[in-house]
Amino acid sequence: MHDPSNLQLGIRRSAEMAAVFMIGDGLLGLLQPRRHVDLWRSEVEAVDLLVRPFADHPGRRRAYGLLQLGAGLLLAATLKRRA
Repeated sequence: MHDPSNLQLGIRRSAEMAAVFMIGDGLLGLLQPRRHVDLWRSEVEAVDLLVRPFADHPGRRRAYGLLQLGAGLLLAATLKRRA
């Protein structure tokens, strides 16, 4: 059987990785919105659907980047140290 403390640690580490991704992706979208969106444009419809709203709208991507940055920092701030 799994140790509950190891499961909790795994969940916290996964949340930390999500926060790091959100912070990094948000920062790139904020500082280099056109380059970042162009990189993610794709012929795969499901992938392109995610970035299409930001194509030719760098201000929109910057705003979303700020939202991602804030959400990532908030998530990271809520994580507790292991007792």
